[in-house]
Amino acid sequence: MNKLFLFFLISILLLPVLTHAECSCDADQEDFKGSRAIPLKLAAMFSILVAGFLGVCIPTLGKWIPAIRPENINFFIIKAFAAGVILATGFIHILPDAFENLTSPCLNQSPWQDFPFAGFFAMVAAIGTLIIDTVATGYYNRTLNGKVVQELIQADEEDPSQLHVHTHATHGHAHGIASSAPQDGQDLLRRRVISQVLEMGIVVHSVIIGISLGASDSPSTIKPLVIALSFHQCFEGMGLGGCLVQAQFKIREMITMIIFFSLTLPAGIAIGIGISSVYNENSPTALIVEGILNSGAAGILIYMALVDLLAADFMNPMVQKNVCVQIKINISLLVGAGFMSLLAKWA
Repeated sequence: MNKLFLFFLISILLLPVLTHAECSCDADQEDFKGSRAIPLKLAAMFSILVAGFLGVCIPTLGKWIPAIRPENINFFIIKAFAAGVILATGFIHILPDAFENLTSPCLNQSPWQDFPFAGFFAMVAAIGTLIIDTVATGYYNRTLNGKVVQELIQADEEDPSQLHVHTHATHGHAHGIASSAPQDGQDLLRRRVISQVLEMGIVVHSVIIGISLGASDSPSTIKPLVIALSFHQCFEGMGLGGCLVQAQFKIREMITMIIFFSLTLPAGIAIGIGISSVYNENSPTALIVEGILNSGAAGILIYMALVDLLAADFMNPMVQKNVCVQIKINISLLVGAGFMSLLAKWA
């Protein structure tokens, strides 16, 4: 999984190399005030960095704030809000951009105007996420079970009387810790896979947004984006932070993922500033690459929000047993999705 994530990151970072060639449509030069745009871009980098860092750190404060610990119902309410944000990001922010990219008049009529490639790539990404989710979880489960069996064999050889438990009803035997340890480990490993795949989808979207903002020289375009993207990054961070807490990563791994998430969008802005003189967002290559990546990111985020975040939490016994809690998390979901949808007016 880590090697796949690294390969994915390298592919994203190569985006600027691909997107400044083949300029068949003229770049939009309206309101070109590059010198005034630089301070706004720097302010955007700082604002988005702080907002993203605070957002992803909020769920981790449960160690000091009991009210937002994973076993507390408030944690589910916060996570439902963040999941609504991620779902709206996929449907309202990213997927429409992908359709706009891949149906642009700057692209050839055939094949780009003859087939809904944006929806197709989003579907492929969602299916691919399911496959990665299943294969990675299965691999780690088999590895875990193998380790547990080996530990049981070693323990049985050292002290068979303590771990060897007979079950007469089945005419066999089982070991005392074998029934609980694998199940707990399987759930933990699944949550870790979910966290890594979710961050992968967020990273794709963040880099593309950052490059677009950094390459823009229009203050009238950048100003509303600074506030909108700060909220956007904060709420996405809350969703990712909730997954990181439940995955129980080691402190070093958690810090690494938090820093990586926080820096991704500002790094995209920095890349956009660096290539602003040669970048043409209307070139066929830029439109195709951004459209495919936007479609993929939308598919990943929609799948993760519905399957791994909302479905898992809404079916949790703590939620199912309490009608009041169900009402609260449904309202939280709708508020999160609604608020993020409203931000589409500016971002």
